[in-house]
Amino acid sequence: MSAGDEAGPVSAGDDAGPGRPRSGRRELRYAVLLGVAGAGLSIWAVSRSWVVELAPRPAPLPPVRVARTGAQLLPWLPALALVTLAGWGAVLATRGRVRRLLGGVLTGLAVAVAAGGGYGLVAGFNGEISRQWPLLCLLGGGCAAAAGVLTALRGDRWSVMGARYERSAGAATGPVSGRSARDAWDALDRGADPTDD
Repeated sequence: MSAGDEAGPVSAGDDAGPGRPRSGRRELRYAVLLGVAGAGLSIWAVSRSWVVELAPRPAPLPPVRVARTGAQLLPWLPALALVTLAGWGAVLATRGRVRRLLGGVLTGLAVAVAAGGGYGLVAGFNGEISRQWPLLCLLGGGCAAAAGVLTALRGDRWSVMGARYERSAGAATGPVSGRSARDAWDALDRGADPTDD
């Protein structure tokens, strides 16, 4: 019998254990990247000229071309896209049910952004209408909404920030025993105020 035979067969459950955290981190990474990319694309598309209007002037002067961005036509749209973009940072800092709830909120915001892009496609604005920017806004909102749905469905299974960013429950408090700079920094790490005597 070889050493490999003595170890015994490897079950499917043994493979699934180590793979799950890795796939959770991968899903989190993909969802956040897709959400940030979608919201960023929407913000960029909203800042482009969606309509060019011709304002008449007295003869013999030619009409003036006035370009209007999506933000000028729909002032609420860039604000929603910015909140959606900021929300993906909050996804990284939350966990469990709060993360899933945040995924649902981000889905709603992204759907509203996509609806603004869709409105820009079908609205009858005056002047020359550029359809590619509302379409990109719709696409960006759709990507962010898909990432929000993924977060709402599976966000509680994903990894969270490390415990080193949280204060430990058993941190000692009280005055610093020594007076060196290193002792002061160690006291701060424990949660104690180094200026207390």
